[in-house]
Amino acid sequence: MNMLGIAKEDVLKSLCRDNPWWGETHRFEGDAYTLRRAYFRPFTELALDWSIRRSTVLMGPRRVGKTVMLHQFVAHALRENIPGSSIMFASIDTPLYSGMPLDRLLTLFEERTQHDPAGRRIVIFDEIQHLKDWEIHLKVLTDRHPNTRFIVSGSAAAALRLKSHESGAGRFTDFFLPPLTFAEFLAFRNLEDVLIMATRRAPAVRYDVHDIRRLNQEFINYLNFGGYPEAVLNESVQTDVQRFLGRDIIDKVLLRDLPSLYGIRDIQELNRLFTTIAYNSGQEISLDGLARNSGATKATINRYLEYLEAAFLIVRVHRMDDTGKSFQRMRNFKVYLTNPSMRSALFAPVHDGDEPMGAMAETAIFSQWLHSDLMRYIRYARWKQGRADLEVDLVRIDAARFKPLWAYEIKWSDRYAGGRSKELRGLVELARKHADIPLPVGATTKTLTRVTEVDGVEIKHIPCALHCYQVGKNVAEGRAP
Repeated sequence: MNMLGIAKEDVLKSLCRDNPWWGETHRFEGDAYTLRRAYFRPFTELALDWSIRRSTVLMGPRRVGKTVMLHQFVAHALRENIPGSSIMFASIDTPLYSGMPLDRLLTLFEERTQHDPAGRRIVIFDEIQHLKDWEIHLKVLTDRHPNTRFIVSGSAAAALRLKSHESGAGRFTDFFLPPLTFAEFLAFRNLEDVLIMATRRAPAVRYDVHDIRRLNQEFINYLNFGGYPEAVLNESVQTDVQRFLGRDIIDKVLLRDLPSLYGIRDIQELNRLFTTIAYNSGQEISLDGLARNSGATKATINRYLEYLEAAFLIVRVHRMDDTGKSFQRMRNFKVYLTNPSMRSALFAPVHDGDEPMGAMAETAIFSQWLHSDLMRYIRYARWKQGRADLEVDLVRIDAARFKPLWAYEIKWSDRYAGGRSKELRGLVELARKHADIPLPVGATTKTLTRVTEVDGVEIKHIPCALHCYQVGKNVAEGRAP
């Protein structure tokens, strides 16, 4: 019997290879299965919540550990006494499964293992974006099999989310797996307990650093290769980031994934745009400027930006003024890489003292927020005051009142902790504008922890690397930073 020109026996062989737990007892071994992402527990709790009839959509960029986490999830399910014959894993980008409906794979699973289709079972479809109209297939299966927990994953995050919301309302739950946080990076290198000291003061947790110079060294390593678990665990990847990460991640996304998903014809134009953004991560840009420099129309540039966000390569941050009013429709905005390591993969590693250090430190701070629902309330502030242009790097707004809740300047220098008004004028003026709240403000340093007062405004200073650790740690553990 043939299915789409492919023998059924060959498809079954492929499924059996991908699901060794269908046979004799299978053991997961190696560091890949013992080192878990900080997001493993909340993901597992969501995916195994049998009280809600929903499918889980696991999203995230390439090579952040989605497939490994799914295999760790299978190992966890087996330890929870879910029979191996009731668990299926299928990667939809496997050529043998090309264009095959999900229900056909499910039928083969049932035929091969002879399990009870009405009982509890787990079905995982990896790289789901390679199946056209996957959300329609999944919606039907979710309704038809109430005791099956369907889990799908993919690297085109925004595209998956859009389809999930359009067709899976009430049936799908999204879960984002971001690049490694700085806290996870330190944990993977067995340095978290060595460098960080945690003190619990209910309801918060305070973090201090044992050796700020060593922490800063690791922070620079994080900027250069720390977003990807494979690079953290493999020294050969660290020594040639451009070869292993640049080609494997960026080239595949830009040259293969995005063109195939969206029918992009001018791949080089998209590549040039991303290269420009990566080099200038954290800078304010405009559609007019990008269109003028590239020769492409503003509509084309905007579409490309949406595609790059869909691939989880960049994130756009909107501007607000000193009153808290946002300008989402304005043509000016900031664009950040979702992972600072991508800049090293494209160009060259960054070192302490290099000009890009400040921008990369700022990019790293923003990347810690990616999994948090609060990311939608993060802005940067820019406004005119007299003849001066004032700016604040990071502001969280209260969406209901259009008022800032706190503000931060991200610096990789100790000179801003000297109490000089001109250095942090934007931060000071924003705090004075909202003195009735009052507005907590802070500015990162390179090594210093202290509190200064400028024009009656109290500014808390903390090392940038420690601040990056705190944000990532709190977001991963479900606390508001």
